Amino acid sequence: MTDQDDIGALLGADGPFARELPNFAPRLAQQAMARAVQHAMAECETLIAEAGTGTGKTYAYLVPAMLSGERVIVSTGTKALQDQLFFRDLPKVRSVLGARLKTALLKGRANYLCLYRLDQTVREGASFDRTQAEQLAAIRAWSARTRRGDRMELAEVPEDSPLWLRVTSTPENCLGVECPFYDDCHVVTARREAQEADLVVVNHHLLFADLALKQEGFGEILPGAQAFILDEAHQIPELAGQFFSQSLSARQLTELAQDALSECNGITGAIGLLLEPVEALQGAVRKLRLTLDPLPTRGPFHELLQRDGAQAGLHDLGELLASLTDLLASQAERSRGFMNVHERAASLAERLDRIIEEHSEKDVRWYELFPRGFALHATPLDLAAPLRAMRERTHAAWIHTSATLSVAGHFDHFARQLGLDDPQTLSLESPFDYAQQALCYMPDGLPDPSVRDYTERVIDAVLPVLQASNGRAFLLFTSHRALRRAAELLTDRVPWPLFVQGSAPRHQLLEEFRASGHGVLLGAASFWEGVDVAGDALSVVVIDKLPFAAPDDPVLQARLEALEQAGINPFMGWQVPSAVIALKQGAGRLIRDVYDRGVLVLCDPRLTSKGYGKLFLNSLPAMPRTRDVEDVQRFFNRATLPIPSPLRGKG
Repeated sequence: MTDQDDIGALLGADGPFARELPNFAPRLAQQAMARAVQHAMAECETLIAEAGTGTGKTYAYLVPAMLSGERVIVSTGTKALQDQLFFRDLPKVRSVLGARLKTALLKGRANYLCLYRLDQTVREGASFDRTQAEQLAAIRAWSARTRRGDRMELAEVPEDSPLWLRVTSTPENCLGVECPFYDDCHVVTARREAQEADLVVVNHHLLFADLALKQEGFGEILPGAQAFILDEAHQIPELAGQFFSQSLSARQLTELAQDALSECNGITGAIGLLLEPVEALQGAVRKLRLTLDPLPTRGPFHELLQRDGAQAGLHDLGELLASLTDLLASQAERSRGFMNVHERAASLAERLDRIIEEHSEKDVRWYELFPRGFALHATPLDLAAPLRAMRERTHAAWIHTSATLSVAGHFDHFARQLGLDDPQTLSLESPFDYAQQALCYMPDGLPDPSVRDYTERVIDAVLPVLQASNGRAFLLFTSHRALRRAAELLTDRVPWPLFVQGSAPRHQLLEEFRASGHGVLLGAASFWEGVDVAGDALSVVVIDKLPFAAPDDPVLQARLEALEQAGINPFMGWQVPSAVIALKQGAGRLIRDVYDRGVLVLCDPRLTSKGYGKLFLNSLPAMPRTRDVEDVQRFFNRATLPIPSPLRGKG
């Protein structure tokens, strides 16, 4: 074990990173975080480490992880970050340290090509349209040359292509050791490599699917780790809610029905037995969806039950699913596929009964509607208890890090959500010089955000800023309705190219925005975080309103009521802290580099008219504030920053 001083020295001005990596910038905050991570791992502690943008937190946890001699799981927020960590950052750190350890990248099974399902899809010879036929040909050609089978390798087939659903497996439809392609299976290979590795890079979805549900069948891989490092940890509370929920969707039922019919091929008498009950189940799913059509897109379960015909529709669905399960049981011995479909049907029937029948005070029952489907959920009211139990089972160190975990310097909200009792905490400010690099502009005279023409007023206030910056802006909205209205208002009023969320895939919009040099990008939720545009292409970030969670969220409503009953003010105890963390994420898009300069435009007048506004402002990096648009114009007219020291560096 390397002692703490050595960890700091490794990342210091005289250390190997400064010697060997071009543009590496030694940072005291990075060294402090590396020491804290090392200490938490050695003492098997829980650590919350907030590290401002530019701290270099990736190296700050990778260095102690790689020197620990222990088995470590690193989990990131997205698959894109997972790839960046594994293919870019890890090799650099390993090279500098000369570390001889095995590393592995592991994703959920839906990310890997399933050779059996590809073979089935080709054999079925379905009548695909031209685009899908070309995509299938591309997948077949790629399947012959890929080693990992990770669909991220094949950029020419879009991530949202429906074809991927046909050529990847799910925990339900995987044939396991019975599969004729088992020896060449990409999922099996990836798991085996992860089992043998000292450091495994996963993503939060996979980590929780495994630890919370054991649903990915990776139970033998992730346990045994001495440390779990969760990057982008601010995403954990919401994700945990998904994974500790009981859920059932129309899509799961429809896929079950389709797979049951597919299994009839070549099995005498099966189609005669199953066709009618399968079609009856599909009909019941469609009928229930039509019955629910007038309802809001999401709401508490009791609202669904009040809808005429909904209770009868759920009852029919349950009866038909139960009878199909019984029929599939009679066929289960006839093929591995039928056994699998029977197990799925039994599991879905049990889940449906549980969601409909159980009235646990610990759960929130709710529904969601989609254009062609629906989902029913039972979500735990309090996530702290299952998360605490999950961590305790691992007997490992747990390190949570992100640029946005605190509210005005306090970690109470994050710790309470995750059930972290008396954790070690560390708060490290960004090394960027916000006083010189940034300006916060809060336009004067804007009305309360609830007024009807609020978006029109925001755009009027923002246009002079866009003129001063010559475009080069992100406009972030708290609702898709406001985003669409802003796009209408700007279309004929600005000379710069507009990039509107929803008009193209996110990665494509970002690439085109960067390339345009003077674009204006309009985004909602998914653009508030995980977006990195360093340099001149982005010099303004506009936030229309404080990002309070939608009041129509039935889980949030139930949590707020529970807090009130416990004597806690739900607005100050939950809604404000959650919105502060979301605002910090959005504001964090502005300064990504020591060379960046930019203006943060905060339009919501509640920042100064309401007492809680100070909590938001005190949680942002310290930068000059103004209400005068002329200050914005002067900011952009000023010469650019001198070349700073230390030099820019990822680290």
